[in-house]
Amino acid sequence: MYPAAFEYHAPNSVQDALGLLGRLKDDAKVLAGGHSLIPMMKLRLAQPKHLIDLRKVPGLAGIREDGGMIAIGAMTTHWQVESSSLVKGKCPILSEAASVIGDPQVRNLGTLGGSLAHADPAADLPAAAIALGVELVCEGPKGRRTVKADDWFKGLMQTALREDELLVEIRVPVWPSGTGGCYMKFPHPASRFAVVGVGAVVTVDGKGVCSKASVGVTGAGTRAVRAKGVEAGLQGKKLDAATIEAAAQKAAEGVDVQADLQGSVEYKSHLCRVFARRSIEAAVKRAQG
Repeated sequence: MYPAAFEYHAPNSVQDALGLLGRLKDDAKVLAGGHSLIPMMKLRLAQPKHLIDLRKVPGLAGIREDGGMIAIGAMTTHWQVESSSLVKGKCPILSEAASVIGDPQVRNLGTLGGSLAHADPAADLPAAAIALGVELVCEGPKGRRTVKADDWFKGLMQTALREDELLVEIRVPVWPSGTGGCYMKFPHPASRFAVVGVGAVVTVDGKGVCSKASVGVTGAGTRAVRAKGVEAGLQGKKLDAATIEAAAQKAAEGVDVQADLQGSVEYKSHLCRVFARRSIEAAVKRAQG
């Protein structure tokens, strides 16, 4: 199908884009990579009167180290995140999550900011963002503000991003030595979206005791969430097989698990537990070198 008629805008600065958003309001949609919005427009599930394309706006892409953080422009593609030596060296779980998104075509056009702003409940990056404790930088008419990952995902495709704002940067904390992370998912065989995906980051001392744990779950419910019960079951404990298994059993707690064509509530809850265990085991192994 063809989308409904719309007017195309290609701003050449963030301020120009914000001006268009402020003037056009609900009649406008922002285009980043386009892999979510364009199919919806073709199916006429979305019929914006105006399309604001951010691809020609300078300064919204790129990866750099900045004061103990990795700063990534919102228009940086999944492939750039996946292949970045800086990301691989400092926060490899993010590179790992980017590498399993869709297919090469999607990864070369889809963007980090577009995925996090769209907040598809089956997307891979939200779980990694929660596990890493990223900060999301939004810019609006009153300037910039920063939102923590825990406060970002509000509901089904709903985020803390305001209607007159753009997501411009994602800031990823550099974790201390003795830290390992992993993102694993059970993918849908056609779309490669996560039926369930779990991101885990743990810091352990020389005796294998966990000083910090962070776990995010995606796919199972209407939004990505932090698995607080799993984290509590890991922190302050020696991360042997029994401890990891006991903690992973809490992976579905706090997740509004939804039955759908991919599985029942019971099945998807089971997947949460299985992939939590697998992700934590891999993270611990990497933390220990």
